[in-house]
Amino acid sequence: MKFVLSSTELYARLQLLGRVIVSKNNLPILDSILFETGSGRLTLTASDNETTVTADVELTECDADFRFVVNAKTIQDAMKEIPEQPLTFFVNEHTFEVTVEYQNGRYSLVGQAADEYPAPPVLEEGAPGLTIDSPLLLAGIGRALFAAADDEFRPIMTGVYFDMTDHDLTLVASDGHKLVCDRMGNVAHVEPGSFILPKKPAQLLKYALAKVQGPTTLHYGSRGAVIEAAGTRITCRLIEGRYPNYNSVIPQDNPNRATLNRAAVLSALKRVLVFSSANSALVKLAFAPGRLTLSSQDIDFSMSAEEALLCDYEGAPLCIGFKGTFLLELLNNLEGEEFVMQLSDPSRPGIIVPAEQGADESVLMLLMPMMLSD
Repeated sequence: MKFVLSSTELYARLQLLGRVIVSKNNLPILDSILFETGSGRLTLTASDNETTVTADVELTECDADFRFVVNAKTIQDAMKEIPEQPLTFFVNEHTFEVTVEYQNGRYSLVGQAADEYPAPPVLEEGAPGLTIDSPLLLAGIGRALFAAADDEFRPIMTGVYFDMTDHDLTLVASDGHKLVCDRMGNVAHVEPGSFILPKKPAQLLKYALAKVQGPTTLHYGSRGAVIEAAGTRITCRLIEGRYPNYNSVIPQDNPNRATLNRAAVLSALKRVLVFSSANSALVKLAFAPGRLTLSSQDIDFSMSAEEALLCDYEGAPLCIGFKGTFLLELLNNLEGEEFVMQLSDPSRPGIIVPAEQGADESVLMLLMPMMLSD
């Protein structure tokens, strides 16, 4: 059999699918990518038995419907240096020998039958779901993902929590020290419910949506979810368990409020962090009317730093300590020229929000404080 397709279209799909495959698979066939032709399209599939990704490519020409698998690393490396041009695949339906012809060259490799390639799990009929604008979902995933935990003893905290009401979607991620809560409106066909998406499929979704402008549809069951956008489908198992009540840790009464320039604080924070203790990375923030002073010190090496910034501050003078590296992460994942820090007292979490929020989205980041010595 024979089929023809664009080299760049194929390689773009292979880059996504290559992120699914792990170095040590229980099933040797999962080291390969499944090729399926049918209805003028090529469907590529990669899986690690927990997460399965399929991506479609339109074919210029195809003379048969056929299934075969090819080693993922071999086909990825082979396609990497080929510029945009038509590729012609010839596949022997009996020996599974694959020949790829391109301008001034050809590759020959041997595939194998696809009979043993596992099919992704199917959701139960009538599974609830939603439809959301892809750039909006991409922004929410990108902001939340960094805050998820890397703790195998708390698997529930290692994913992104999807919390749905009748009219909106909230993405939540937390490692116990920092928390991101991103509420998005303009969500269609949403049904109340919730699930925890593991970190790997969340990262794959972030990569897959990078250049997508249309809608993303999402359906979920008791154990799995299916996410589809622009010819790409991600099927994955969900993290089982009950996510903590994130609303209960967000302080509601925060009388002290500072409006700050994000770039200025980031620059000052990077300078001051150099002189903080390597173990704690503690940075002290001292707020006073019109002024924020950042300071740090490392007693072991007898060094310290202090820098003052202008700010619009409403409230009583207050000193609070944060882990500087965590604060840096939060500000790097926040958008906008200015942000607002809301505080109650030095022992309660600080809240960071953009100074300007969109009509369809509200972002809240929370950071737990560190104890300051007198």
